[in-house]
Amino acid sequence: MGDRWRVEVDRGVCIGSAQCVHHAPAGFRLDAARQSHPVEAETDAGEQVLAAAEGCPVEAIALTVLGTGEPVFPPEE
Repeated sequence: MGDRWRVEVDRGVCIGSAQCVHHAPAGFRLDAARQSHPVEAETDAGEQVLAAAEGCPVEAIALTVLGTGEPVFPPEE
């Protein structure tokens, strides 16, 4: 069984560029205020969700490994 990730969007940082929806249309939605939110707070680890986080121009998306809290994105420096 693969990793599962917690997906969080910082709405105070999100600018509504919709890059997350472009990269992972099944994983993110924009609300009426054009703020992103994950479809599910927990998801299977996957390239599309990672691409969405990496493609966010303001790094509003954080991914962590469920159970351990280890950061996936943004990576620890």
